[in-house]
Amino acid sequence: MYTVLARKYRSQTFDDVVGQDASAKTLKNAIKTGRIAHAYLFCGTRGVGKTSIARILAKALNCLNFDQATTTPCCKCESCVAINTGEDIDVLEIDGASNNGVDQVRELRDNAIYRPARARNKIYIIDEVHMLTVAAFNALLKILEEPPAHVKFIFATTEPNKVLATIQSRCQRYDFRNISIGDIANHLKSLLSQENVPFEDDLVLSVAKMANGSMRDGLSLLDRLISTGVSPLSTNLLEEFLGQPNIERIYDLIDVMSQQDAAQALTQVDALIRNGLSEAQIVDALIDALRDLMVINTAGMIPDLVVLTEQQKQKAEVLAKKFDAAALIYRVTALEKLRWTVKNSDTPRTLLEASILRFTLSDHFINIDTLLTQLSSGQGQKPAMGAPKKKQPVIVNTASPTPPQPTVSPPAQQPQHQPSQTSKTPVSQAPMPASQDGDIQALKSQWESLLNSLAERLGPSTITLLSKALPAQWKNGTLTLKFDPSAKVQKTMCENSDRTEAIRNALQERLNTRFHLTFTLEEPDFSPDAPELAAQVTAEDIRQKRNDLLNDPGVKTVLVGFNATVTNIEEKKEE
Repeated sequence: MYTVLARKYRSQTFDDVVGQDASAKTLKNAIKTGRIAHAYLFCGTRGVGKTSIARILAKALNCLNFDQATTTPCCKCESCVAINTGEDIDVLEIDGASNNGVDQVRELRDNAIYRPARARNKIYIIDEVHMLTVAAFNALLKILEEPPAHVKFIFATTEPNKVLATIQSRCQRYDFRNISIGDIANHLKSLLSQENVPFEDDLVLSVAKMANGSMRDGLSLLDRLISTGVSPLSTNLLEEFLGQPNIERIYDLIDVMSQQDAAQALTQVDALIRNGLSEAQIVDALIDALRDLMVINTAGMIPDLVVLTEQQKQKAEVLAKKFDAAALIYRVTALEKLRWTVKNSDTPRTLLEASILRFTLSDHFINIDTLLTQLSSGQGQKPAMGAPKKKQPVIVNTASPTPPQPTVSPPAQQPQHQPSQTSKTPVSQAPMPASQDGDIQALKSQWESLLNSLAERLGPSTITLLSKALPAQWKNGTLTLKFDPSAKVQKTMCENSDRTEAIRNALQERLNTRFHLTFTLEEPDFSPDAPELAAQVTAEDIRQKRNDLLNDPGVKTVLVGFNATVTNIEEKKEE
C-alpha cells in the first residue's frame, strides 16, 4: 500500500527534525539533565512538526532499550514502533476537535491514575487542544497541577490564544516557527533523490515557496506532482495541475505594464485566466512578484529576503530598475486591497483588469526627485498611453509649505521679478564682529547682488522669496528682513524652520559674521479717509500674490511635470 511522503518521511529522532532546531535542542537538554516537565504545550502553524516532535519525545521517554529517558530512541523496540503507528497502549493520541467535551476529559482523568502497561510513562498527546470547551479545560486543571508521577501531557495547537491562561501556566510552552524556504527546498530535494524522481531545481524552489512555511504542505504538493507521472518534474506542472501562475508569465505581465502597453497587458491577463487561474490567484502572484522587486529596488539582492533561481534573479533585477520604490510600494498596497474585493465581487475580472490598466496607463507614481531630473534634462514626462491630452486642474493652497527643493536645476525660465544673476556688483567680504550692529545701509545697497551670489546655494525658489524683502534693521546681533505688504505668503514660507536656518547660514558665511535672523511684514499705510485707495491696494496685493505663486519655480516645475493648470488659488485663513 502506498504511503504518502508526509507519513513515509516523518522525522523519527530529534536529529531528523527540520527547521525546529531550537525546540529540539531544548528538549534534548531537558532529557539529559533530568528536567522533564509533566506537561508541554507545542504552538505553531500546521505542518511544522508539532505532532512529530510529540511522538519523538514520547519515544525518548518510553524507549524499552534504555533504562531511562534517552535523547536517541532506538525506533525498533515494541514501544517505539507502536508509537510511530499511533497504536501504543501507553501513549494515547487524542483529537481535541472530536473529543472536546467535559465527559471525555473526565474519562481521561479517571484512567490517568492507572500505571502504564509496559512503559515507564503514560503519555497523553492531545492535538488541537484549543478546541476543548471551557468546561473540559477546567476539568483538566487539577490533574495538570498535581499529576501522577507516571503521567505526561503533550498538547499541540495552532491557536494558542484560545487555550485558557490557567492551562498555559501549568505547561512548558514551545513556539514552533515556520520552516524557511531553503530548509523545505533542501528536504524536498533529498526526498526526490531517495524516490528516484527526476526534477528541475526551479520546481523544488517554487513548491517550497508555495508551502508557506509548512513542511507537510510542501510534501503534499510534491505528492500531487509525482502523481501526474510527468518526468522530469518541471515548473510547467505548477500552472497545469496546481493552479499556480508561472512566475515567468507574471514577470512578462509586469514588464508590459512598465512599457505602458495596455493592449498587451490585457492580453496577458486573459492568457492567465484562460489557463485556469482565478483572479485572486493572479493578484496573489502579482503581490509576491512585486514584493521581490520592491526589496531588490530598495535593498538589493539579499539572499535571505529574495528567494529566486538564478534565471529569475536576473529577470527580477532588470524589472526592478524599471520602477521606483514609490511605484512598487503603491502597487503592492493597492493589490492587497484588491485581493479582498476580488474574492467577494461578482465581477472579479473587471476589477482586476481595471487595476492592471490603472498601473499600466498611470505614470503619476514617480517620485519627485526622478520627475525633476527628467524635466531638467529635457525629457519631460511622457503622457501615459490612452491618457487624455487635456490639462488636469490643480488647486494651490497658499498656506501650504513650499514645494521641496529639487536636487537639480529647474526649468530655465525665471520669474520676472527675480533679480538678474548676471550682475557683477561685488559684495563686501570685510569681517565684522559678531553680535554687533551692522551697516544696514551698505547691506541694502548690496542686497540684490548678495542674493545673486547666493542663488546657487539657496536655490531659485528661496531667492525669489527673498527678493520681496529688504534689510530693515541690524541691531544687537539681530538682522531683520522686512517684506512688502503684498508678500505675506513669502514671509510665511521663509519662516519655515529649515528654510530660515538655511538663509541665516548662507548670509552669515557671505557676510563673515554671526547674527540672529528675523522677518517682519511692512504694514500698508491706509488712510482712514480714503477707503477706495485701500480697496485698490488690496486688489493689487491679491494680483501680485497670485503672480508670485504662479512664477514660483517649484510650482512651475510641478505644473509642467504633470501637464496641469491652476484653476483656483485658496488662502488659508489664520485662526
